Order: sequence, then C-alpha cells, then structure tokens
Amino acid sequence: MHQALYRKWRPQRFEDVCGQEHVTSILQYQARTGGLSHAYLFCGSRGTGKTTCAKILAKAVNCEQPVNGSPCLVCDSCRSIESGAATDVLEMDAASNNGVDNIRDIRDEVVYAPTTLKKRVYIIDEVHMLSASAFNALLKTLEEPPEYVVFILATTELQKLPATIISRCQRYDFRRIATPVLANRLSYIAGQEGISLDPEAAVLLGRMAQGGMRDAISLLELCAGTGAHITPQVVNETAGSTGRDSMMQTVKAIRERDFDALFAQIDAIVQSSKDIAIFWQDLITLYREMLVLRTAKDAASYLDLTDSELAAMKELAKPFSAQTLLYHSTLLEQAYLSMQRANAIKRIVAETTLVRMCDPELETSPEALLARIAALEDKIAFGQINIAPAPASTTAGVNVSAQPKVDHTKSDADRAMESAPAPKKAQAPKPQPAAEGEKRVLRPLRVWAEVLEKLNKANPLPAAFYFGAKAYTDQSGCVVLKFGSDFDIQMAKSYNAVPTLCSILSGLLGASITENKVLFECDGKTAESSVIDEILESAQED
Repeated sequence: MHQALYRKWRPQRFEDVCGQEHVTSILQYQARTGGLSHAYLFCGSRGTGKTTCAKILAKAVNCEQPVNGSPCLVCDSCRSIESGAATDVLEMDAASNNGVDNIRDIRDEVVYAPTTLKKRVYIIDEVHMLSASAFNALLKTLEEPPEYVVFILATTELQKLPATIISRCQRYDFRRIATPVLANRLSYIAGQEGISLDPEAAVLLGRMAQGGMRDAISLLELCAGTGAHITPQVVNETAGSTGRDSMMQTVKAIRERDFDALFAQIDAIVQSSKDIAIFWQDLITLYREMLVLRTAKDAASYLDLTDSELAAMKELAKPFSAQTLLYHSTLLEQAYLSMQRANAIKRIVAETTLVRMCDPELETSPEALLARIAALEDKIAFGQINIAPAPASTTAGVNVSAQPKVDHTKSDADRAMESAPAPKKAQAPKPQPAAEGEKRVLRPLRVWAEVLEKLNKANPLPAAFYFGAKAYTDQSGCVVLKFGSDFDIQMAKSYNAVPTLCSILSGLLGASITENKVLFECDGKTAESSVIDEILESAQED
C-alpha cells in the first residue's frame, strides 16, 4: 500500500530533524546524560516537528544501545515503539480524547511500572483541546509523576494552556523552518524518490509551506502526481496560485490606475477556476514585502527573496509611500475578511477593493487621507506644486450663499448706483516673502522625534528646550527650528548643543548639515501650521 511521503520521510533520529537544532541538541544531550525531565511541552506551528521529536525522544529514553543520545533503531525497544506495539508508550490525540475520564485513565495507569521498556512515555498531541476538568485532573500527576514516567505535551496554541500546566513542564518552542532548509530537504527527497524537481520550484514550494515541513512534502507529492518535470509554473497551477509575476503586474496596474488590467486579472482567475482568496493572500504577502522595503533599513534580512527578486521588488515599491502601502494593506485585510464571511461574492469584493486602491479620493478613512497628504507633500517637495494665492479675478470656489440677492422691486437706476464699486480704502502693505519673488515652503522634518531622542542622550540639558520646538526643512536644504521665545533659542544654543545637533541631523538625513544650515526662529507660538495649513491659508488670500 502506498505510504504518504511525509510519513515515509519522517525523521527517525535527532540528527535528521531539520531546522530545530536549538531543540534537538538539548534533547539529545539529556538523553545521552540521563538528565531527563518528567514533563516536556513542545509548542509551535503545524508541521515543524513537535510530534516527530516526541517519538524520537520516546525511543531515545528506552533505547538499549543509544548512539550519541539518538535511538539506534535496531533494538527490540526501538522497533516495538516504531511499529506501535509497545504498550508503555501511549500517544493520545487530545482533540478526540479531551474528557476528564481519559485523563483519569492515565492517572490510574501511571502507578504501574513499565512492562517491557525502561520508561513509560505519554505523548498528548494537541493538548490545548483538553477540557478544564481534564486539565485539573492532570495537574497533580503532571507535577509529581513516578520516576519511570515521562509526559510529552504538544500544542499549536500555547495561549490556550493554563499557566499551571505550562509551569510544570520544560518548554521548547519549535520555530518555522526557513525556506532554504525546506528547499534542500525537498530536493533530497525528490532525488531519492526519482522526482524531477526544478530548484526554483523547490524554493517556491518552501515558501508556500510557510515554515512547515509536512506541508512542503505534501505539496511536493501533489505536484509529482503527473510524473512530469516540476517547474514553478507547475507548482502555481497545482496549488492554485497565480505566481509572483502576475502579482507584480497587478500592483503595477494599481499604480497606473489601469482598471482594464485589474478587471482582466480577476476575470482570468475566475475563468481558470482558481480561488480568489489564494490570489488575495499572495497579494497581501507582496504588499508586506513592499512595506518592509520602504520602512526597514536591513530589509533583505526580513524577506525571503533572491537577489533578482529583491531588486525587482525595490523597483516596484519605489513609487509608493509608506502611508499608501499601509492604506492598501488595510483595504486588502478588510476585503479578505469579507471574502471569508461571504464566499459567493468574492469576485465583487475583489474588484471593488482594487478600484478603491487605485483612487484614494473615493475613501474618507484616516489611512486614505494620510496617503493623499503624503502624496501632496512629495509633490510640493519636488516642486511639482507651487503654493501661490489664487488670482482675485477667479470665480472658482466662490461662496454662492454670500452673493447679494437681486431686489426686483428697485429700479434699474437704483440697482446701478448700488452696484457701483465703492472707493478703495488704504490697505497696509502685505509682508513680502523671505526670498525675493518666491514663497518659502516649509515641510515637517519627519526624523525630528529620532533627533530629539539622540540629542537627549548626548546633551540632555539643552535638549529639554528642543522638545518645545517645531522642525521643518525648506527648499534650500536648510533645517528651520521654530521656538516659542528668544529665551528658548538662547538656551537651545547653550552647552555646545548646536554642533551635536548638526552631527545627529547629518547622520539621519544622509547629508552634511552644518551650523549655517540650521536656522533658529522665534514665532511666539507653541505649534506651527503644517504644509497643508499653508496651502489652505494661501488659497484664502485675495
């Protein structure tokens, strides 16, 4: 009878377990030296080796001729445990045996010494499924079992376990297995099984498994069902994924507001009978990668991408601001939740969400407004928008309600007299901009919070006065600091704080900021208007 590959290639020794060396090394040492604990708790996501390590540990503590802490696999004890004939090793699934009676049976059995093996081992899988009364029945036995009894608890949801259970166990956290480790293991299994596997397809299978070895091997077996050479295209077709290139084309269509391409993409998924939810998960993953690239300094260490993929992702994420990526991610998350609740309208949810992502003006949420403000500030910084007062002759934005009403009871002569322009009053001259013929544009300094933190550590006494200041940059590359009073400026310049400030600014901005590029100004205010406020004020001028 055919045996599934993930069962056939399940590790039998500690050395064969992939990606969990921080756990297997300790267990192997304890088995070799005899320093075993009475209770173990293995926690982690699915397919990371919890039950596998539990079975290996059960063999290792009962092995007649252990090899460096690992079972020999040839003695009677190892073979009986592997075949399931050993009555002293009990593996229980708590998902289907979660009642208090099941735990009472274990409590009654532990008083008896093992019949053929050295240790009686109880492996309780998915232990978080036990009822509250079952946990209470397990407490005393778990805390003080006989010396020949070992408990091994495994769970994927540690947060559901009572603290009293966790405190009685020696806890081990199983990590998600890295994609390169998964790909290497898949390539080895494929070679042993005679499966033709492309290296790029192995990496893709490792990514889809999301850190689980069992899922990765199951996907490999699924793709090998046709007997053909396994390529990335075969993997995408088998798993129902549209592929990274298709995802990147979708993001480009969102950036260019190409609605035809977006609707064609969704239509192609529907026509090919693929699940839109899988496409949506891939799109969310892609946006996560772009957000990491836009915000993290060492983004490559947090992304599981090749050098070519990383370069392509940088080009793709370059036109998007962090605010826009956060706004899009919020829409994607909301749409995914809607798809889970209403399976029949996945296509409608996907199409409407993509349209909303193309045009943030259709949204009034805080995330959408932040994305629009960030785009506006970028245009101002690069000189694509000039802040200038609206011409006096313009009729745009005229308040209709403020227009004088026509009184039809008066004669034409009277109305002509009333409509005659009144003599102009002498007006005070308006203040001229600092630069001749050019209005200074101030943009908030985004790294000001980091500057204050570093300055406070380097020179805390004058730094206290900088916390009340507002920081901006102008179009000439100067840093403008606005204080509430001249006294604040005087104290801010004391204790040799300005050179320290310039050094911190140069490091964070990546440019040389000298003392003559730092302008100290007093406006007598505790807060300064933003760039958006300046636009509104300029638009209201006559």
